Amino acid sequence: MIDLPVPSAKPGPGATQTISGTVTAGVEPNCRLLTSGGSSYLLLFKDSASRSAAAIGKTVTLVGRSDPSLMTTCMQGVPFVVTSVSGG
Repeated sequence: MIDLPVPSAKPGPGATQTISGTVTAGVEPNCRLLTSGGSSYLLLFKDSASRSAAAIGKTVTLVGRSDPSLMTTCMQGVPFVVTSVSGG
């Protein structure tokens, strides 16, 4: 008998993901979080327009990729590099 790998419910690091939820403030200054599917994500933005679109308190849908290998000073959530923001 051959053991087949069990499919993962969550995409691996680097895979494009879409997450939705309400943006909240982190415990450290300038840190933004979003909880989706039971996971907490630390939001990392490449530009100020995306950061503004995902303001604290807004409900948004984000496209990007998680990257647990990134080091941050926020100490909360899985780092999530945001490539686009919709909603709010």
